[in-house]
Amino acid sequence: MHPKSSFLVGLIGSGIAASRTPPMHEAAADAAGIRYIYKKIDLAELKLGVETLPELLTAARRMGFDGLNVTHPCKQAIIPLLDELSPDAEALGAVNTVVLRSGRMTGHNTDWFGFAENFRRNMQGAPLGRVVQFGAGGAGSAVAFALMKLGVRELTIIDVDLAKAQSLVDGLSPQFADGRLEAGQDVAAAVAAADGIVNATPIGMDKYPGTPLPTALLRPDLWVAEIVYFPLETALLRAARALGCRTVDGGGMAIFQGTEAFRLFTGISPDPDVFFATFASLGG
Repeated sequence: MHPKSSFLVGLIGSGIAASRTPPMHEAAADAAGIRYIYKKIDLAELKLGVETLPELLTAARRMGFDGLNVTHPCKQAIIPLLDELSPDAEALGAVNTVVLRSGRMTGHNTDWFGFAENFRRNMQGAPLGRVVQFGAGGAGSAVAFALMKLGVRELTIIDVDLAKAQSLVDGLSPQFADGRLEAGQDVAAAVAAADGIVNATPIGMDKYPGTPLPTALLRPDLWVAEIVYFPLETALLRAARALGCRTVDGGGMAIFQGTEAFRLFTGISPDPDVFFATFASLGG
């Protein structure tokens, strides 16, 4: 066990009042027999912008925080303020977890791990020849990285902003010599040739209803993965399940990025079942 028995961590982001991350971490700590306080530092509530990040990090360091999770709009803005980055965070150009130890701040990215672990557990044996990913934003870069790490041979990224998709492809391609990434525009052709599709856009959330592609393009032999978890059953997943597609919802990504952050903060691998139970109790 880690020599410490109590931890102080926080979440910095905007509009995080309903975040399930703090209760999941605290329940996992209770189960592991350690004391753990998880504070929400909501920029919207505090009426602050990203320009106050240096001040917040200084305060966290002075107050003895052990770690911070970081979400929108801080994942990129925090990078120049850190002492070092893990290879994953460097590759993705985004940080969602900061470990504070001996006065040094190290940025990590557990978002990609969250997607990959959720996929590994729920989609064993799913074909990974050709995959189409919708969305090239912050979550999109983590998901594309995860898909390539999982062994996808050809990944087509489609975004309403083609330049954004191309930029993600250009950024990731040098790291995956054995796979192929491309930006795509012809949705119907890409999906027709695919083994599986992933939604890495916010479309399907309560506030962004709809589906990222016409559901008429779905077919039973296609697998469908989702990163939206509010609601867990998006319109895309509902349509895919009705056809008999193999599917995986976005809840696991949220949970496993959390279990990995907890491990980085404490040195203890938490029980994922505790994260799942807490997540479900908060409205799944």
